[in-house]
Amino acid sequence: MVFSLSSFRYGDSLLILSISIASAFVCEGISWLLIYRTPNYKSLRSTIDRTSKKLETLKTSAPSTKKSKTKKKDRFETSLKESSRDLSFSKFKSGGVVAIVLIIVFGLLNSLFEGKAVAKLPFTPIPFIQKMSHRGLSGDDPTDCAMVFFYFLCSMSIRSNLQKFLGFAPPRGAAGAGLFPVPDTKSS
Repeated sequence: MVFSLSSFRYGDSLLILSISIASAFVCEGISWLLIYRTPNYKSLRSTIDRTSKKLETLKTSAPSTKKSKTKKKDRFETSLKESSRDLSFSKFKSGGVVAIVLIIVFGLLNSLFEGKAVAKLPFTPIPFIQKMSHRGLSGDDPTDCAMVFFYFLCSMSIRSNLQKFLGFAPPRGAAGAGLFPVPDTKSS
């Protein structure tokens, strides 16, 4: 008697979920090897933490119109933006390797579950979401969920939570910053 996971009611979903968890661990391992353990990353992260704390204390202290305090605040904001940008560029180098791993995993899953409903949604999604969740499936049941949509949801939620759990989440001060930060609306 051969044991098969897909013979269970939720077997396909559990298989995709476990592959998603495994690929998240592999991607975070690659990121740790290429980024998180380097001295450059550690120094940038500590700089961002220190600068954001100093900036926070400046903002929460008594409001002052002194020019020196305003200059100091602007200097900290500029330093924080530069450090955040440098941190984003240091993370960029592992992005290609992680992308290759995810493309391989996605191709494998796509060949295993092509045209097969892997989950049932408990609701009828709006048309835009339905096009994504029902992509590649035959039939008219809008509650059927394709592998692409299920894997996307699993990967997004698992990887971000895994980063927080392992302590690899971006520093607080760098949360809004990235390659394309929000422009400063301050009038000079």
